[in-house]
This record gives sequence, C-alpha cells and structure tokens, in this order.
Amino acid sequence: MKKIICLLLLSITVSFAQSEKKSTVKFSAKIENRTSDTLTIYGPSKFKKIIAINKNGLFESSFETNDGLHQFSDGTESSMMYLKDGDNLFMTMNTEAFDETIVYKGKGADENNFMAQKALKDEKFELTTSDKDSDDFNSLIEEKKKVDLESLELEKLDNTFKATMTKMMLQQFLMMQQMHEENSSILKLNGTPSPTFAYENHKGGITKLEDLRGKYVYIDVWATWCAPCRAEIPFLKKLEEKLHDKNIAFVSISIDQEKDKEKWKKMVEQKELGGIQLFAEAAWDSKLLKEYSIKGIPRFILIDPDGIIINANADRPSSDSLEKTLNNLLN
Repeated sequence: MKKIICLLLLSITVSFAQSEKKSTVKFSAKIENRTSDTLTIYGPSKFKKIIAINKNGLFESSFETNDGLHQFSDGTESSMMYLKDGDNLFMTMNTEAFDETIVYKGKGADENNFMAQKALKDEKFELTTSDKDSDDFNSLIEEKKKVDLESLELEKLDNTFKATMTKMMLQQFLMMQQMHEENSSILKLNGTPSPTFAYENHKGGITKLEDLRGKYVYIDVWATWCAPCRAEIPFLKKLEEKLHDKNIAFVSISIDQEKDKEKWKKMVEQKELGGIQLFAEAAWDSKLLKEYSIKGIPRFILIDPDGIIINANADRPSSDSLEKTLNNLLN
C-alpha cells in the first residue's frame, strides 16, 4: 500500500513558500530491480525533471531548481528529498525494499539521509498506531513530536533545512491526527452493508452493486487524471488475470468529470482495462464517495458475496498482501 506518510509529505511540500533563488544541483542514482527507465523529480514552482537511465545503468542529471523540499518518483513509489545549491548527490536503492534501502552519498547527503531515516520511523509509527483510539493516538503523536523535534535540533545539519523540517513536521503531525480520525470513521464501515450504486458501464447499460451479489467484489475508485491511480493499473490487470476463474468481480469506478467521459472511454480501450469499468455520476460529489468517506484516491474496497463490507480501505493491487488476502477468501 502506498504509505500515508508519503502522501502527507507530498501535500505539505506544495504548500511551502520556498527559496526563489535558482540553484544548480547534480543528481545520480543506481537502482536495483528498477520498475522504470525514468525517474521524475518534482519541486516548488511546478518544477518537474524527468531523468532517463543512461548506458551505464545510472540515472544522472544536472539541473536548476529552487532550494527546498522535492520529491522523486519511479512511477510506483516516491520519497522526499531536500535540494540546495551545489548539492552533488548519489543515491542507491533497491525497489524490492524501497524506503529501507535508500542511501545518499556526496554533498547534501546528510540532510537527505536524515529524511530517508525519518520516513522509515514514520512508517513504523503508522503501522503500530493505526488501531489506536483517538486519545491514545493523540498522546503518542505528542510524544513523537517532542522526540522528533529534539532529534532534529541535535543533528549537525544545514540550518535552513532544520527550519524547513521543523515547519513540515508540525504540519505533518496535525495532518496525521486528522487522517487518523478519518480512518477511524472509515473502519467503522467494516462489517456493515455496503452502500449501493448504479453506474454507467463502459460496455453499455447500467451496473448495480446488487447485480454482483453472490461474488466477492473488489472496487477501485480512480480517475484518469490521478497518477497514483494509473500506477496501480498494471498490478490490477495482473491480479485480474490470476483470479479470472475465481468468484470475484473487479470493479473500477471512475470519478472523472462529465466533460472527461470520452477521455475515460479512450483510456479504458487503449490500456485494455479489464474487469467492470463504471463511470460515477457527479465526480467528487457522488453519493458513493460521501457514504464511503472518500476524500482521496485511489481507494480500494472489498465486499463479500452478501454485500457486507470486508474492508472499506483495502490494500492496493501493488501491495504484497492483497493477493494473499483474496486467495484466502476464494480458496
């Protein structure tokens, strides 16, 4: 599953006022078991740099950007970076253990290794506190805030980086609390009858949830404009192929706007999307999204043959655990 913390950091990054000074940065990376021949770096002021692999198997580039927080992505996963003028970074990573294997060397490495290690600690915190009630979670987040800020202050790091990280952490902690409250309300849906729907089918006609009664239903709520949604498509297609003869229906519900319906139809055809492809009414204002408390996509939902919600926030197709979960149900 795409990590909640990573999504939080991405949303925080775009809200920061960062340096307008143009800085020159050198970046190279050696990636084992790579999933793509390009890396993309995103940054302030809509900065985007696509780096292609060279004949030596390295992602290597020199470019100008603004000092501050950035994000790199291999198209499947992503991680935060901090870039400043004169940085000369060399990163190594193995995609089979993405966050756990990120190591930086060169000028600027200390700040970026600090961020990589922080991401691991945040992930562990997320995994060990997801089932805590609000009071316990809020107590733990206050403790984490104190420890993290003290740790940052003790490190011998760039002062501007420290100031940026302090601001980011404070916003992050607040957003983690808000997301925990939202997730708690989503979890309450598990074990209850699923809200129904009746949506236009790409193949024609209308498909209702009731039409699928007697089957397990795995729902993907997505949109053509959503990059993380599109990144899950290859994994979803492979899963559908593996389980095509099992008692499960794979349903993809697009929440594109009405004006983009033709774009949705073309993507379904061009990418040869399988399963049941549906188009929701009213995009973000769809009744189903409100009933499932969906405020971000992609969202995956698993429903049993009687229409009861097994998991209102199910694992993504790219996760290691989803196939095992489905096999346990279907065999």
